[in-house]
Amino acid sequence: MTPILKGDKDMKLLKIDDNKGYFVTRDDFATVDKITKDDILRLVNLTLDEEEVEFDEFNDDTLKNQAHKIIYKSVFEKLQNIKERRQEFKDESERLYLSEYKTYRDDPSQEDAEDAGEDDPTEV
Repeated sequence: MTPILKGDKDMKLLKIDDNKGYFVTRDDFATVDKITKDDILRLVNLTLDEEEVEFDEFNDDTLKNQAHKIIYKSVFEKLQNIKERRQEFKDESERLYLSEYKTYRDDPSQEDAEDAGEDDPTEV
């Protein structure tokens, strides 16, 4: 099972195969019962960063293992929600960055702090 990796047209992050749920790892797929918090964070970041990500739809009848059903459904719903709201997340992030930038830019004490850290080029 080779995953579709970054740079390809579509990147499949979750899939159902042989009645089991899988998530993409760095170089392959692993069953969802092996997922860690770091894996979830990576999947969230991929969902936010990549234009074309896809997931196999959750289907209660296809997954036979109860643990796989619970985990796959939860991860699928969260990633699908993030995918649908990706632009909203990006816009909010940009607004926060812009707000911090303006605060820094308009605060004269920040310039003094920068100047204090610079050495006088005429001093030896």
